Amino acid sequence: MKLEVRNLYKSFTGVEILHGISFNVESGKALGLLGRNGAGKTTTIRLIMNLFEPDTGDILLNGKKFNPKEHQIGYLPEERGLYPKKKVLEQLAYLGQLRGLSRKEAKENTLYWLKRFGVEEYKDRKLETLSKGNQQKVQLAETFLCNPDIIILDEPFSGLDPVNSQILKDVIIEQIAQGKLLIFSSHIMNYVEEFCEEIALIDKGDVVLTGNLNEIKTEYGKDRLTISVVDMSAEELANIVKLRLTNLIKLVETRKKYLIIELLPSVSKAELLKALAEMDLNIEMFSIYKPSLSDIFVQKVGEN
Repeated sequence: MKLEVRNLYKSFTGVEILHGISFNVESGKALGLLGRNGAGKTTTIRLIMNLFEPDTGDILLNGKKFNPKEHQIGYLPEERGLYPKKKVLEQLAYLGQLRGLSRKEAKENTLYWLKRFGVEEYKDRKLETLSKGNQQKVQLAETFLCNPDIIILDEPFSGLDPVNSQILKDVIIEQIAQGKLLIFSSHIMNYVEEFCEEIALIDKGDVVLTGNLNEIKTEYGKDRLTISVVDMSAEELANIVKLRLTNLIKLVETRKKYLIIELLPSVSKAELLKALAEMDLNIEMFSIYKPSLSDIFVQKVGEN
């Protein structure tokens, strides 16, 4: 399957929120939908789910207009959407039947996923009596209840401790390996880096960066190196480099334990390494810079 979001525009009360959002995601892959608070991520997800219509633009599945009612979709909204005064097993089994499962299948699937997320012991408790983290796990169980082919997770790690985060990570990896199509929205960049081959970065209602994550990292790290020296802080090294190697470098950025150096266009990596060696520095690290997703995010949307 291939889901295509094409040129979506959306306004509320005369204010345009989305200005032509476009991206693609395929089965067996995960797309990281990223952006600052208020960038338009949740609005985009709600348009995909047909919770409201776009002003213009198309959402296609395998080249045809996408109708969420025709597919099993596991959707985890950022806000909790279950019934707080209903018992856990009772309401999840009921929701499973609404989504097409038999009563037996709905109960069996509910018990499986409650056990998988470690909340089976609360099956006969009202949802409101559970902790925030356990409520999140119940909602996750509901998301995977009907073995969905399309999975949309909006901040799924909210409220989860490290142990339960690992359980969810294992489930997500399994779903991708099974060929599911997954859209993953989160502010936790290391999770996005773990799961997502593709990203779409939204800023103020526009997609400002989209594509294969590894290719984006390679492009952003182009012509840059990371360097550190034994027994010397990054600040000390930066002062030396700026003073003695101005004919070789274009930019120096200081990190906690190393420098990021961008060479002048005419300078080779070998020339820089030779110059450092001639300065009698005990080089600890000299490698091509591969930026983290957080680095790219901050650079692209200007967040401080």
